[in-house]
Amino acid sequence: MSDWNTAIIEEFRANEGRVGGDFEGAPMVLVHHRGRRSGRELVTPMMYLPDDENPGTIYVFASKAGAPTNPDWYYNLTAAGSAEIERGTERYPVTVTEVTGERRDRIYDEQARRYPGFAEYARKTAGVRTIPVLALHRA
Repeated sequence: MSDWNTAIIEEFRANEGRVGGDFEGAPMVLVHHRGRRSGRELVTPMMYLPDDENPGTIYVFASKAGAPTNPDWYYNLTAAGSAEIERGTERYPVTVTEVTGERRDRIYDEQARRYPGFAEYARKTAGVRTIPVLALHRA
């Protein structure tokens, strides 16, 4: 996974925040976070959903491609409560909050409507876990 992420990160930076392949045309962000146990700085590429009412907020989804467990970055972000992101050509700090309940469902459903792979991830995790949705608010 590390080599895959590295290639996406390099392409993102070389093309002002755009990538091709499976992510052609999808909104992508690079999330800088610190390992909660290792203390190492990590960078994880993610698809996001912009908040239509608040341009300073985006949503990311801890889908892990439908795996039965949450990704490590989810725990790093929720433990820290803050991070930095690269969005397009900008890099800026964000605060992190988890979205729950009906609001979470509405946001996730919109992401799944726009990108059907997310509907498949939800099917894979049904009865196992609810895929977390995190709001990243520009600080």
